[in-house]
Amino acid sequence: MTPLSIEGAAQVVRPPEDGLPYLRLDRAAQLRVEPGDVVADGGRIVGFEAAAAGVGVRRIDASGCAIVPGFVDAHTHLPFAGWRADEYAMKVAGRPYEEIARAGGGIAASARAFADAGDEEVLEQAELLAAEMLAHGTTTFEGKSGYGLSEAGELRALALAAELGERVVQTTTSTALLAHAVPPGRDADGWMDAVEALVPQTVATALDIYVESVAFGLEHLERMGAIAAANGRDLRAHVEQFSTMRSVPVALAAGARSVDHLACLHPDDLAPLAAAECAAVLLPAAELLGDERVAPGRALADAGAIGVLATDANPGTSPVVSLPLIVGLAVRRYRWTVREALAAITLNAAWVLRLDGELGSLEVGKRADVVLLDAPIEHVPYRLGHNPVALVVAGGEVVHVRPDQAWRVPA
Repeated sequence: MTPLSIEGAAQVVRPPEDGLPYLRLDRAAQLRVEPGDVVADGGRIVGFEAAAAGVGVRRIDASGCAIVPGFVDAHTHLPFAGWRADEYAMKVAGRPYEEIARAGGGIAASARAFADAGDEEVLEQAELLAAEMLAHGTTTFEGKSGYGLSEAGELRALALAAELGERVVQTTTSTALLAHAVPPGRDADGWMDAVEALVPQTVATALDIYVESVAFGLEHLERMGAIAAANGRDLRAHVEQFSTMRSVPVALAAGARSVDHLACLHPDDLAPLAAAECAAVLLPAAELLGDERVAPGRALADAGAIGVLATDANPGTSPVVSLPLIVGLAVRRYRWTVREALAAITLNAAWVLRLDGELGSLEVGKRADVVLLDAPIEHVPYRLGHNPVALVVAGGEVVHVRPDQAWRVPA
């Protein structure tokens, strides 16, 4: 592996101090943003001064650019099958998601598409999406099951997620979203019995549950926490997306690693969440339609939450794979600073996936996952819709170069 020397950047974004597992957002202003270089060798970051003159070093011209850690997408629903563009039109017209779901749309529609698609069809779609994610700077992502809606279907989904991880450049992790929707012909309590029996057969590092009026209740969240603890898995939870269920206190009591969505977070639950060692994963692209509410992102940041941003990439409520777009939405909708948003898609997101010791920040010894932006970091939210990623390095290898930026990388 040829050493890399990425040189002359206008900005290099590094944590306030090395070894932090996460950065609470009330400390995000302390991120170090200074001119400099990043050097990698053997797939690891080895220093922050340009390599000495000599042969055998691949030099990258970073003039005018920002160097940031590879982006980490801690909440996606890959792999899935097909799309639900017909539902998008309904939502834009004001039809609530709950109504669509009760009519057989939503998760049930994606479950039917998943069941009808062959394995290779599912994987080919996921690979194309992963390539698009890479071009937007995502070097690590989480995938979920949840569209299987049967024991065999969920195990198939997790097997395909593992296969996807073998096919793509990125680092991947798998989450067993075994309680996504109540399967047809089953009841919620009976399905949780099946989930408990299913978990030991999975290799997923985390379990997830969707708590909502059209899905599972607080008693099922509590039980999922017990199942996770008994099987040595992290608990994650989709909560407070469309209604205020008061899920957060239950999730915190169960030791959740993250609570995700939070658009309908109860005011009394904000301070305990912000004080906890539990990430608040916000998904702004899932808040863009109809009367959907907006998560209290500014209040969570001010209170010192472990804030995370993710795409929620899925075929229904968030068909989005670009983390730069998510940063732009968070800055505009939550009034976050760009430093808060960058912490939320790098170190904090890596912590959710238990990868913070390996990646998520630019530190000597960490995996050399590096993104070169074509302008200073302030341009990411400012130029909403523009892909600012000039070049991507994963594990010390250049894995993507935007065609107009090829001049920065010698042949």
